[in-house]
Amino acid sequence: MGKIISLVNQKGGVGKTTTSINLASSLGLLGKKVLLVDFDPQGNATTGVGVEKGALTNTIYEALVNEKEPKEVVKKTKFKNLDLIPANVRLASYEMNIPALQKMDPTFSKSGQLKKVLEELKEDYDFVLIDCPPSLGSLITNALTASDSVIIPVQCEFFALEGIMQLLSTIRAARKKTNPNLEIEGVVLTMLDSRTILGLDVVENIRSFFKEKVYDTIIPRLIVLAEAPSHGKPIANYNSKSKGTQAYINLAKEVIESNARKETETSVR
Repeated sequence: MGKIISLVNQKGGVGKTTTSINLASSLGLLGKKVLLVDFDPQGNATTGVGVEKGALTNTIYEALVNEKEPKEVVKKTKFKNLDLIPANVRLASYEMNIPALQKMDPTFSKSGQLKKVLEELKEDYDFVLIDCPPSLGSLITNALTASDSVIIPVQCEFFALEGIMQLLSTIRAARKKTNPNLEIEGVVLTMLDSRTILGLDVVENIRSFFKEKVYDTIIPRLIVLAEAPSHGKPIANYNSKSKGTQAYINLAKEVIESNARKETETSVR
């Protein structure tokens, strides 16, 4: 059964979509079957794996509002072991349409629709990664309700912890209201410029705050990581020898090892 992980941070520009795409791709390269769910109306994860989003009619939105069956909105990508549920701007209308959808269907769940969609798909995958929008609305609530855990990308900059307390409060609220088993999978440090003392200070502060939840792998600030999505490719397919490729492979190994360890601990109890 697939582990469902949301990548969340309401602050934009922290490398969330870059991490969603490249972690998903790297898990696939390491032999895991992966479903990447683009849950951001901007659709950047969709274009980042080479899918033209504009004319799509089979997207996550259609599945959420029961216009399409979950399996109808899954697309194969060109990349090893990686499938996609795409998104485009239609997803932005989800919150506005909720009252009408609830009138039409009494079973329609404002915060539980994504969970319904993924329940029908997760058996086919080792990992389901959800690329969330940089906001704290009903889309995030849906993602947290559907997920087993969250990965929080945090940029190595001065205001790195700004807004994190609000995000943690949202996670606690989701545990209380819709998903008591939701865990923090890990915190990944992104966009590190190791030439600056500030970047290294931020790493120390984040590790002090989140302790063992912070992954050992740190994603460096690299132009090539920004270039790859514009070519519709994960970094490993755009430049296999890049330091970014190795960083995301290392991160994927940490995610796999952490989950294998948890499974072992659970089976021993």
